[in-house]
Amino acid sequence: MLQDTRTIRYYQRITDALVEQWNRGYRTDELRLYLEGYLTALRHSDALEPYLIHRLEEEVLRFLHDTSNFVVPEPESEPDYF
Repeated sequence: MLQDTRTIRYYQRITDALVEQWNRGYRTDELRLYLEGYLTALRHSDALEPYLIHRLEEEVLRFLHDTSNFVVPEPESEPDYF
């Protein structure tokens, strides 16, 4: 579980971006590449401590492997009344 506020903000940004890209048609392999690039940028910028980046990576991978995060809800249809 993430507890550092900056790490939580990065988690929210990454997961929101992953869902947005999924909705645009990108799939799991491409999302992993995006995640790797994002984490590499965090490592090179020293934005977070290395152990926090590792925890962030674990949590985002868990998010990425949970297919329920990428299900588009179907709109409810109106019942037909006669």
